[in-house]
Amino acid sequence: MSSNPSKAALPAAAKKRLPKDERQRQLIDVAWAIVRGEGTDALTLGHLAERAGVTKPVVYDHFGSRTGLLGVLYAEYDNRQHALLDQALQASGKSLGAVAKVIAGAYVECVMAMGRELPGVSAALAGSPELDALRKAHEALFLAKCRDALQPFAKQPLAQAGMRAMLGAAEAVSFAAAAGEIEVADARHEIHDAIVRIARRT
Repeated sequence: MSSNPSKAALPAAAKKRLPKDERQRQLIDVAWAIVRGEGTDALTLGHLAERAGVTKPVVYDHFGSRTGLLGVLYAEYDNRQHALLDQALQASGKSLGAVAKVIAGAYVECVMAMGRELPGVSAALAGSPELDALRKAHEALFLAKCRDALQPFAKQPLAQAGMRAMLGAAEAVSFAAAAGEIEVADARHEIHDAIVRIARRT
């Protein structure tokens, strides 16, 4: 068996006609595999079609453009992150430490689940005005959820600058954990501490 992801056998689903939603799921899975094995730069619609065993028009019909495909990938990550955060907050204790713990844990868990491929997709988003706007919209929603959860424990209204600092720290530390530079537990701890410091500012 070849260890080269680009030479891997095509999924069985690619060899038969699938309903549109199932085909899109298959294409998204193959796209993540390309990013994981070959890097974001290798993710073109033509290469995706080749790897998925479909014609280029099929891929264009689903995503329209490479920009559209990257947007779908980022949205999938973002939706997973929001789902994890919502679930964690519902089960969290009613203290600053408990809320900070679940926010940190949900963020790190989502990044780790997406593996090392997420930083490349995230970086690619910044190269297009449309995708950069999409990323900022997703970030704004995440920050709003965090602010709503943390504000009851803060000593003053949580400023946007502080919330952005929290997000920047969470992203950088989580990506470092995904790359194997630091331990996952250390990543959670550092993000937790950053959240608590920001909430406790006077």
